[in-house]
Amino acid sequence: MTSVRDEQPVRPTLQDDVAAAASELIGGPAGRRARYGTGWWTPVRIIALLAIGMFALGMVQKLPCYDGGWFHGASSQYIHACYSDIPHLYNARGFAADLVPYFDRLPGDMEYLEYPVLTGVFMEVASWLTPHDGTIQHREQIYWLVNAGMLMVCAVVIAVSVARTHRRRPWDALLVALAPAFALTATINWDLLAVALTAAAMLMWSRGRPLPAGVLIGLATAAKLYPVLLLGPLFLLCLRAGRMRAYGTALGGAAVAWLVVNAPVMMLAPEGWKKFYTFSQERPVDFGSFWLIISQRTGDPLEDANTWATALTLLAFAGIAVVTLRAPRRPRFAQLAFLVVAVFILFNKVYSPQYVLWLVPLAALARPRWRDFLIWQACEAVYFLGIWMYLAYTSSGDAHRGLPAEGYQLLILVHLLGTLYLCAVVVRDILFPERDPVRRDGSDDPSGGLLDGAADAFVLRRPVPYAEQPPSFGGQRLRWGVETGGAARRGSSG
Repeated sequence: MTSVRDEQPVRPTLQDDVAAAASELIGGPAGRRARYGTGWWTPVRIIALLAIGMFALGMVQKLPCYDGGWFHGASSQYIHACYSDIPHLYNARGFAADLVPYFDRLPGDMEYLEYPVLTGVFMEVASWLTPHDGTIQHREQIYWLVNAGMLMVCAVVIAVSVARTHRRRPWDALLVALAPAFALTATINWDLLAVALTAAAMLMWSRGRPLPAGVLIGLATAAKLYPVLLLGPLFLLCLRAGRMRAYGTALGGAAVAWLVVNAPVMMLAPEGWKKFYTFSQERPVDFGSFWLIISQRTGDPLEDANTWATALTLLAFAGIAVVTLRAPRRPRFAQLAFLVVAVFILFNKVYSPQYVLWLVPLAALARPRWRDFLIWQACEAVYFLGIWMYLAYTSSGDAHRGLPAEGYQLLILVHLLGTLYLCAVVVRDILFPERDPVRRDGSDDPSGGLLDGAADAFVLRRPVPYAEQPPSFGGQRLRWGVETGGAARRGSSG
């Protein structure tokens, strides 16, 4: 029988000091007799509406550019921090001329569209919905509005998916809905499509549905490369729990979904299809990375940055694998998902400001504490302003209208340290599970699906005597140490 505790959502105002303090604006923390999920105002609907409201505020922030900043010189859109790729690429990537992505060559040096196939489809659909009459400026404005409307749907999918991933913690999705960096960067590029598919994949996995989860990961990878990284944590967690069959199902679903999207373009337009991959490989050290700091300080273009970035990323992944298999309790899926994507971002040779969108829903699930989340968001908001001020300086050459390289390098460090801080807190929660806010009420892994409450089948550490093992969640004990075969399966739940 489901207990009252299982039915009631966790009340953040009773567990989080920052949430409790902020709640004074609306009457203070929830009381013992507060009722949840009744009537129309359910947590999920409230969160969806707040996400729409914040997205709309982000659109308002782009108003100076919409009214002319995108068209009246480069420095204006940087000074107002309202730059977006979307209107610029409408004409530059051939959508205004009805060129077919991946099949038709583009004017200039780009040759073909440099985005993954599913993102290219998204861009093309938006161009179909854009009127083809009027001035090019007017058409670019409408194209941005159409894309913004489609991306708003993605933002709602993300917020709702996060709200429903941890059944008893829907209010954690407020971290997503109210994230400042989320609103500021939502319409810079098309990243929200991949983020929405990834969030939906995590929701499906949390419901014990590995095939739909895998399919969604495959579709997300067809829109942006980073979601494929989630297959690594799933492998480690399924290995530790002895659930490799579920992993195989997810992996197969991801591979098939990716191929269904990519295979037609791969076969019919191979040169256009591979442009995204060659562009990513050949792209030099660019904005936001610590490689740029090294390059600017030394004058070295760092042509071997790809090799070093790959080596450091793989080394960090190996460290995450060791932590996963040696931790006193199996880490939560969201914790590892956040760490692998954060590592990829930290060592990448470029960090575009919208990449923060990749991490926001993962951070809300991995470390749902307002203090840590806001520290990180403050660092990202500072960097958001910094990159545009730096570009204003480089485009105008006027030190009074922007930020010189030294100042920009400092703000890159702020971004890196903010992300490292959140990574360190998540790793601490893994090594000391009693510090994990999600597990304090006795939960195991609400986003783990088939892994939630499962016993260990394989770990890289000395077995712990059964009498010394802490109680498991769901009324059973977790069996720690290296276990195989029926003993581990008999000790698992879910």
